[in-house]
Amino acid sequence: MHPLFVVSIGVAIVIVGVLFVRLHAFLALILAALVVAILTSPAEIQKFGISQRKYRVTQVQDHEGTVRMVMDVGSNAKPPVESLVHVYETVADAAAGEPKAVFATLPKSDWQVDPATQKPAYPTARFVRGSTDIRVGQIVIAPAELQAALNAPKKTIGERVASAFGSTCTSIGILIAMAAIIGKCLLDSGSADRIVRSTMKVVGERGAPLAFIGSGFMLGIPVFFDTVFYLMIPLGKALGLRTGRNYLMYVLTIVIGGTMAHSLVPPTPGPLYVADALGVDIGVMILAGCLVGVFTCAVGWCFARFMNARYELPLRESAEFSLEEVRAIANRDESELPPLALALLPILLPVFFIAGFTILQTLNDSLQWLQESSTLFVIAKTLGNKNIALTMAAVIGMATLVWQKRSSLRELSTAVQAALASGGVIILITAAGGAFGGMMRQTGVAGLIESLPSMSSTIVIVLAFLITTAIRTAQGSATVAMITAVGVLGSFASPETLGCHPVYLALAIGCGSKPIAWMNDSGFWVICTMSGMEEREGLKYITPLSILMGIAGLIVTVLAANFFPLSQVT
Repeated sequence: MHPLFVVSIGVAIVIVGVLFVRLHAFLALILAALVVAILTSPAEIQKFGISQRKYRVTQVQDHEGTVRMVMDVGSNAKPPVESLVHVYETVADAAAGEPKAVFATLPKSDWQVDPATQKPAYPTARFVRGSTDIRVGQIVIAPAELQAALNAPKKTIGERVASAFGSTCTSIGILIAMAAIIGKCLLDSGSADRIVRSTMKVVGERGAPLAFIGSGFMLGIPVFFDTVFYLMIPLGKALGLRTGRNYLMYVLTIVIGGTMAHSLVPPTPGPLYVADALGVDIGVMILAGCLVGVFTCAVGWCFARFMNARYELPLRESAEFSLEEVRAIANRDESELPPLALALLPILLPVFFIAGFTILQTLNDSLQWLQESSTLFVIAKTLGNKNIALTMAAVIGMATLVWQKRSSLRELSTAVQAALASGGVIILITAAGGAFGGMMRQTGVAGLIESLPSMSSTIVIVLAFLITTAIRTAQGSATVAMITAVGVLGSFASPETLGCHPVYLALAIGCGSKPIAWMNDSGFWVICTMSGMEEREGLKYITPLSILMGIAGLIVTVLAANFFPLSQVT
C-alpha cells in the first residue's frame, strides 16, 4: 500500500474522529496510530529502521595508499562505535543484499575535523574488503544496527505503538506536568494578575493594548491559551467599562499575545512536542519562538488598531462574569497580590536557565576558559536541563502560592492535584500524537521525501505551513494540528534535506496552527462567549486576525531561513 495513501488514512481518522464523531483527541490519535501500524508493510518498517540508523558517505580519500571513507553523522544521535561498518548502495540494498564493502572505524582522534569548530566531528573508516568503488551518498550501517532494523517487524502492533507512545512521554511528560503546576500557581496566587496590573501601570491607559499583548504572551508560555484569556478578559472588560471605549482593541490584543505563545514557545505542549520531534534544542526553540512572536504580534496589533478605528464592540454581560463581578475583580486590593519580582520568577527562571545554557554551548568552542569540564559549564548544564529548570520554577510557584495565600499543605496538594489532572490529559494527547507520528514515519514517507532533493527550504517551510493550516482548519485544535503535521513532516528535519536549521520547520508548523480560527475551535468559542462577541463578530474579528498572524509568521520564518540558515549542510 502506498505510503501517502496510508498517511492520508491516518490523518483522515484524526480529523473525522475529532470533528464529526466527537472522539476525544487522545482516542482519535491512538486509533489512527493503530490503523496506520496495521497498514504498514514489514518491508517499510525495515527500511525505516535502517534509515534511522544509517550514515552516508560524504568523502572518499586515498590516504597513504589506503582507501578511507568519511561519514556524515547527520541527524543520528551518535556515530557508529562498532569496529566494522558495512557499505550499501541504497537502503533497499541494505535490507536485502550483501554489503558492497566493509570498513574498519578509526578512533575519534583520527576523525576528520569540522572546519567550524576545529574539533573531530566526522567519523573516518579504513577499507577492509569488498569493492573499492565507493562513492559519495552510499549507505553506511553497522551490522548490529542493521540486524535490529531487520528484526523490527517482529514486534506486535501494540508494542510498536506503545514504544512510540512511551518515548514521547519520556521526552515531554515532566515538562508538561511542571508547566501545568506553574500555570495553576500563577493563577491561584495572584501572580498573573500582578504581572498584568504592573505592566498596565507602566504603560498607562494608552499603552494598555501593548500591555495586554506582552502580558498575554508571557503568561501564554507556561499557561494554556484558554486559561490566559479567562484570566485577562475581566481586566479588559474592567478597562472598557472604565473608559467607555476601545473594548474591541482590548479583546483582540489579549488574543494576540496568548495565542502566539501557545503555538511558538515551549513548554506549551504544541511547540514543545514539535521541537522534540524535530530534534530542536528547547532553548533554541524558546529564543526563535519569541523572536517570531514579536513580528506576528506586531502585525496583529496593527490589525487590531485598524479594526478598532472602524468598528465598535459593545461591552455586554456574559455568563462567566457579570459587570458587577468585573468591577470587583478590577478593584481587588493589590495587597492580596505577590510582589512583581516573585510573580515573574516562575516564568523567567526556566527561560533564563534553558536559553542561557544554549548560549553557553554556542560560546563553548570560542572561549578557552569555558570548556565542558569547567565547573561553570557543568553547573549551567545541570540547571539548563529542561526538566530541572521547569521543576525549580514549579517549586517557586508552589512556595509563592503557600506564602501569598497562607495556604496549608492540604490546600496546596489540592491545587497541585487539579493542575496535574489537567496536565495529565495534555500528556496523554501529546504522547498519543507521538505514537501516531511514529507510526506514520514507519510507512516509508521519509523515503518519498528523500527522493525530492531539489525542494528548496522555502518550499518545504511553506508546505509545512499549508499542511498544518489544513489540519487546523479541518479539526480546530492548534495542538492536535501541530502534533499531526509533525508526524507527516518529521522526515524533512535533517539539515541535509531541509537546507537550514530544523527550528525553521518547527516555527512554520507553529505558525500554520493559527489559521483558521472558526466555529470548530474551542478557543474561538471561549473568546466569543467570555468577551460577549456574537458568532458573526467572531468571524469578522478573530478569524482574519488568526490568518494574518499565521501568514506574518510564515513570511518571517522563510526570510530568516534564507538569510540566516544557521546550519552548514555538508
